[in-house]
Amino acid sequence: MTNTVIQGLPRWSLAVPPLAFVVLLVTWHRDLGVVLLILVCAGLGAAVIAAVHHAEVVAHRVGEPFGTLILALAVTVIEVALIVTLMVPGGVKAATLARDTVFAAVMITCNGILGLSLVVGSLRHGTQEFRVRASSSALAVMTALVTLSLVLPTFTTSAPGPQFSPAQLAFAGVTSLVMYGVFVFVQTVRHRDYFLPVPSSDVVEEDDEGTHATAPSGQVALLSLGLLFVCLISVVGLAKTVSPSLESAVESAGAPVAVVGVAIALLVLLPETAAAVRAALRNRLQNSFNLALGSALASIGLTIPAIAVASIWLSGPLVLGLGGTEMVLFALTVVTSILTLATGRATLLQGAVHLMVFSAFIFLAISP
Repeated sequence: MTNTVIQGLPRWSLAVPPLAFVVLLVTWHRDLGVVLLILVCAGLGAAVIAAVHHAEVVAHRVGEPFGTLILALAVTVIEVALIVTLMVPGGVKAATLARDTVFAAVMITCNGILGLSLVVGSLRHGTQEFRVRASSSALAVMTALVTLSLVLPTFTTSAPGPQFSPAQLAFAGVTSLVMYGVFVFVQTVRHRDYFLPVPSSDVVEEDDEGTHATAPSGQVALLSLGLLFVCLISVVGLAKTVSPSLESAVESAGAPVAVVGVAIALLVLLPETAAAVRAALRNRLQNSFNLALGSALASIGLTIPAIAVASIWLSGPLVLGLGGTEMVLFALTVVTSILTLATGRATLLQGAVHLMVFSAFIFLAISP
């Protein structure tokens, strides 16, 4: 590897991805004692930080909104792989794992990430601006995707319980893929300008330097893209390694099975959370919205079709329909998001409201 290729990449960002992957290999399919558990958690945290760094390098090279799209797609593809892997053994936990993880991803992105970005951004910059057309269109697609994929199964009658029949599942998978594909086309080609950050004079010095600095070379961007995927594989793999400990803790606490899906989604979405918060601190709230809403769309738009295909080989039922509590929380999220996105300007109040809805989701997941 020449100095030209690694120019602009800190040494730690080059060292962390392979080290985290080594930790994954060493601890894979092993019972975690205290020492190994600490090692896995340390590797997980380091891989998250490195993933955010390399995603920003790639984003600087390709420009927005492609940069945030790359991170959202990469995380979601590996999240789908993790869900399918955990569903292979079958059983009660596997039946609802896809639903619980996808719904948790929606609530985390639309309330947790979005709310946290609004709070930290407004505390530093006061009122922040974003593009209504971009965010509202993403919210419309997300609402349709969740309703068609996770709400309707509760009310259909072709299959017993909150499940789709094979034909209905195939239809939901196709419509999810089509809607997400159209959204990506609009975001990256037809109306790309809608998703660009709002120009602002109130930008911190650090952001000015990052914005006006020379873009990394193609070789550096490709290296960062490769290291980004290594980091994401390590994040998901280490999250899977930690999941038995999480399941044991959940069972010991007497919490519902859905908490496992929430925990998986929280771990997998760590890179996007860090990237969104960092963008908000730099007064790039539109980037935070692109990450939050884009991640929700990718999670549903890619997971449902993948699960529909995987269900051909997976044994056991596939429960996708949400319960009454989850549907109320989803309706509240949609209404709150509409009001937040209506003006194109956000303050601390909107962020606090979204965080309280997210807190309600976490609390009710633990204590339904």
